[in-house]
Amino acid sequence: MAKKDNKISMPQTGAGLVRYFDEESLGPKLSPEHVIVATIILAILCFVLRYSA
Repeated sequence: MAKKDNKISMPQTGAGLVRYFDEESLGPKLSPEHVIVATIILAILCFVLRYSA
């Protein structure tokens, strides 16, 4: 039979999970399409700058 510990334990509220939708970010809001387009433009720019000289 297991011994009963006399330690006081606090109830776990949230179990260590973070609720990210409660936090407001102050940065710019970008859609995934904008990120993809910006990446493609940056890749083309790097390609042109590398092989233009």
